[in-house]
Amino acid sequence: MGCAPSIHISDSRVVYHSSKESEECNSPHQTNTTMSQQQQGNPVPGLFIKSSNTSTYKVRTNSSKKDKRENSQSMEAETQTSRSSVKAPVTDVQFGPMRLHQNQLQVLLVFAKEDNQSNGFCWACEKAGFRCNIARTPESALECFLDKHHDIIIIDHRHSRYFDAEALCRSIRTTKPSENTVIIGVVRRHADREESSILPLISAGFTRRYVENSNIMACYNELIQLEFGEVQAQFKLRACNSLFTALEKSQEAIEITSEDHVIQYVNPAFETMMGYQIGELIGKELTEVPINEKKADFLDTINSCIKIGKEWQGMYYAKKKNGDSIQQNVKILPVIGQGGKIRHYVSISRLCNDNNKAEKTCERVQAESQTDIQTGRHKDRRKGSLDVRSTTSRGSDGSSQRRHSSMARIHSMTIEAPITKVINIINAAQESSPMPVAEALDRVLEILRTTELYSPQLGTKDEDPHTSDLVGGLMTDGLRRLSGNEYILSAKQTHQVAGSLISPISLNDIPPQITQAMENEEHWDFDIFELEAATHKRPLVYLGLKIFARFGICEFLNCSESTLRSWLQVIEANYHSSNSYHNSTHSADVLHATAYFLSKERVKQTLDPIDEVAALIAATVHDVDHPGRTNSFLCNAGSELAILYNDTAVLESHHAALAFQLTTRDDKCNIFKNMERNEYRTLRQAIIDMVLATEMTKHFEHVNKFVNSINKPLAALEENGNNGDGESIKTVLTSPENRILIKRMLIKCADISNPCRPIEQCIEWAGRISEEYFAQTDEEKRQGLPVVMPVFDRNTCSIPKSQISFIDYFITDMFDAWDAFADLPNLMQHLDNNFKYWKGLDERKLRSLRPPPE
Repeated sequence: MGCAPSIHISDSRVVYHSSKESEECNSPHQTNTTMSQQQQGNPVPGLFIKSSNTSTYKVRTNSSKKDKRENSQSMEAETQTSRSSVKAPVTDVQFGPMRLHQNQLQVLLVFAKEDNQSNGFCWACEKAGFRCNIARTPESALECFLDKHHDIIIIDHRHSRYFDAEALCRSIRTTKPSENTVIIGVVRRHADREESSILPLISAGFTRRYVENSNIMACYNELIQLEFGEVQAQFKLRACNSLFTALEKSQEAIEITSEDHVIQYVNPAFETMMGYQIGELIGKELTEVPINEKKADFLDTINSCIKIGKEWQGMYYAKKKNGDSIQQNVKILPVIGQGGKIRHYVSISRLCNDNNKAEKTCERVQAESQTDIQTGRHKDRRKGSLDVRSTTSRGSDGSSQRRHSSMARIHSMTIEAPITKVINIINAAQESSPMPVAEALDRVLEILRTTELYSPQLGTKDEDPHTSDLVGGLMTDGLRRLSGNEYILSAKQTHQVAGSLISPISLNDIPPQITQAMENEEHWDFDIFELEAATHKRPLVYLGLKIFARFGICEFLNCSESTLRSWLQVIEANYHSSNSYHNSTHSADVLHATAYFLSKERVKQTLDPIDEVAALIAATVHDVDHPGRTNSFLCNAGSELAILYNDTAVLESHHAALAFQLTTRDDKCNIFKNMERNEYRTLRQAIIDMVLATEMTKHFEHVNKFVNSINKPLAALEENGNNGDGESIKTVLTSPENRILIKRMLIKCADISNPCRPIEQCIEWAGRISEEYFAQTDEEKRQGLPVVMPVFDRNTCSIPKSQISFIDYFITDMFDAWDAFADLPNLMQHLDNNFKYWKGLDERKLRSLRPPPE
């Protein structure tokens, strides 16, 4: 791009052209401002990080531990054309009667690496006379866009390994400045592949795509088409803001309807005059017949005038929401649109002077359509005080009145759900809010009325099948029925432990090698696999006895150690040792992680003894009788469990139910038998809730609730200098609702903490879960069932990719939130190391658990 200037890298990792050398060469590039000047002029708060649960990039005021892992450097190189450019920038654009001045267009190129395509667009910008910025990372792209508000953004969508182009596009679209920005996705050219759909790009927020072509003239032509097409259209739309401002501030009441007389817009003056809120009017056809004229003749006169494209002006009466009649001076103007046809009607009205009183705020209700004139029917205003009938009703007037009566009873009901109360409060707040606030609250209400408030739209990419399959397999029930295929769990009955099978033990007579293996069980680096080997794959009984003793579980439950031992034996016997992952070793590992989290100071301050007991028991039983297959598999196979639990949280419901069945069927292992009834019910409910929380379809709901109800309020208290305000913090931590959220988060983190374990344990767990998924895929193929996770084929799967996807989508954000609450720097360091390990293998194109021996 001309004479290359020197590059200077600041601490912010933003690269700038040197002013002196840029001026000395013959390149048209001009210098950027210095970093300090830029920060003083337009500071950008915080860093930008990727948020895996939403597949977007977002602003964070403090750098997270994940930032340390993403060592990508960003570069922004600004070019500005000189007067010698091929064409002068567009200056004037005609928009109806408005003449708009358009500044020099700005283009942002987001390419991770310099190549012919990025160079082609750079030269094309120079040739077209556009200002051009280059960003190498999503973070620098967001920062640069928020600073400069580019007209065109061109994002490289060809190389998913560098960054997620669709996630970046979604992030940009969430910002206010992007409303009228044109975003282009550069995609690969596949001559030998069937044309792919553009819908994923559209849904991500891209305006259009550009099939890679580095020819400078092709790039130039693309930019020129954009300039006189989408960019100019968006420029005109941006100018509409000034028109709407004028409408909103007008003292005259203005109403805009469609060609079918459906209300599309009313301004605040109209609302004030007629007593309606905009939400009661938009999308409805409201008509009031003047009372001082004969209905048919008067409205025929109005319609005969406006339907041939002429303006009508006159005076008639309208009825307000409260039933009062008002006299108005009205002007109705037809608006010609596409095809030379009338597409809208604009009505402008003001109150007539009444008895020499000052003119009031203007408004009106427009005349009714021709069909309704002839039938003499009036549109429903949804208020019983008005004698109204539905114009579209095909039944009797009595039917309509009964429907309105029913609606009135519904609105007057005193039994309200919490979300209903929230919606009602917002509705009430809208009435006295400025227009921007009211519009924002409308969007809030739209979101609140959805059924999945906490479930994000995951933007898995077609070219990343590992992520797509992993997320799809864990986050959905995968219901794709095949008739005639029924999967039956093994016919074995639940195991009862015979007295001769396991010799009675207590903490005092545990074998020395097992005692040694459990020496450091209070530490995070405790090796569960060493205990598994020492106990011959029965670690749960031994680790359970020690941990339960440390937390005084027998004392709380008022049961003997022998009862606890028998219970642990029964539970462990009902874990399948044939499963490579979901066996009693996994249960013992989750139990250890749960005990470790319970020992953290913030958690101890929060939970009561009954919460600790519930957490330890839930961890022990959370996967009991797991068949080594996912919920999706069981649902697709029509298993007995899927039928029993209606395809909803099948395994989690089974684990919780079976745990209590095994416990209560025999007094010898019934650890609850001496509990008081109410305390038992409380404990039972807490255990069930925690086991059900391990279902992955609710993963993001639990994490987001924890962040919004725990992390953010605590952070706000700390930011406000309330570190010493113990009462405020205690209120946040110990409310019953928040304690439930904390317990759910605790067991969820314990359940999938493998990526936060020391590297050797992490690798071992990765191998075990992969083998279990491989076995499921093998069985799906044998039985002719839908393959839930096709990439988990033992012959082709990349284990590093699957681990990277799992960490990105499920682990990082959750443990960031849990670490912020419980303070777990050692876990986060392990997570960082393990992520780098899998990344290293993937970059070497290795699919195995370990690199080949040197």
